[in-house]
Amino acid sequence: MRMTIIRWGQSPLYVCNCNGIREREVRAAIDAGATRPAEVFRHKGCQAQCAKCVCEMRQMIQDSREALAFAAE
Repeated sequence: MRMTIIRWGQSPLYVCNCNGIREREVRAAIDAGATRPAEVFRHKGCQAQCAKCVCEMRQMIQDSREALAFAAE
């Protein structure tokens, strides 16, 4: 299984091909308070289809949490 690494600030990579959700849209959902992939989908008004993107979304959420924790130190 091949995993694509998404790096913050790169454009316009698709995280979810099924729903056409781009990296910047996932980031916007996280910035709006999404803490789980299901909340990212709700933010975009859609549902997971094949769920191949869920691991990438989880990683993006975790990266965001770590960045915030680091910034708070």
